[in-house]
Amino acid sequence: MVDDLPGRQADLASALEQEGFSVRLVAAGPEAQRRIDEAHLVLLVLGPAGGPSRALLQHLMAQDDEGKGPPVIALVPADERSAVLAVLRLGAEVVRTPVDPEELMARMARCIQERQRFSALVARVASLERLSITDGLTQVHNHRYFQDRLREEFRRAQRYDDPLSLILIDLDHFKAFNDEHGHQVGDIVLCDVAASLQRSVRETDLLARYGGEEFAILLPRTPLAGALTVAERVWRELGLLLTGPQRTLRVTASLGVSSFPHHAVNSAEQLVRSADQALYRAKSEGRNRICVHSSPSPLASPTPR
Repeated sequence: MVDDLPGRQADLASALEQEGFSVRLVAAGPEAQRRIDEAHLVLLVLGPAGGPSRALLQHLMAQDDEGKGPPVIALVPADERSAVLAVLRLGAEVVRTPVDPEELMARMARCIQERQRFSALVARVASLERLSITDGLTQVHNHRYFQDRLREEFRRAQRYDDPLSLILIDLDHFKAFNDEHGHQVGDIVLCDVAASLQRSVRETDLLARYGGEEFAILLPRTPLAGALTVAERVWRELGLLLTGPQRTLRVTASLGVSSFPHHAVNSAEQLVRSADQALYRAKSEGRNRICVHSSPSPLASPTPR
């Protein structure tokens, strides 16, 4: 409860505490600003125009537009019609003074319930947003989100002359693997591979399931040398991975790497095409290796097993 003279509200605070509320009386000003984040509800005793309580009300309602602040009930003298209208226009609840305690508690209960419903709705929307950008099987980002971020990061790289790299990863002979072990085992393998990739990349990198048994790693502000370091770490960890229901199966992967700036890369689509061409070379030259777009020879490493 905020008032220019908090001591005036001791009787009202006592009545609310008897009904089970925990009440803290503070003065309008810096102390109130510090205490707001601790509150589930703010009762603001509105003072004269230009006073600190009016400024605090405007601040709180600006926060509330974004759903970040606690709900606010302004206690306004019954004869100050203009003040009542001003509070309502800001979006706060109004209780006229002298206060009817039963009316106040009913409005408090309603404000708290509405905020709880709003918070649940915000959480639900956030959950749906996460689902919309997440691959249902592997729980990494999906193809659509990757494409959105790819275009966004490429525009940023062009604008600020930053490097941007891409790694495409394709599991070797995965169709034959599914035919031999079954698609359910294949799904386990894809999930294990996604988890291994997630452990191998940096927080600033974007990992996505590109499609089927193919994954993509987008590396903002990363030149080719840095991308190769990540690709080698990914390749090495996949070579050590034991997967399947009994953790007895192994998989290998081919990787294609491309980077911007490059004379052949002037768009996000060309960055993907370049990585895809490098991946095709890795497949055609023996699989289980890393190739770089436009490099005269593949960057191959001895098999890890």
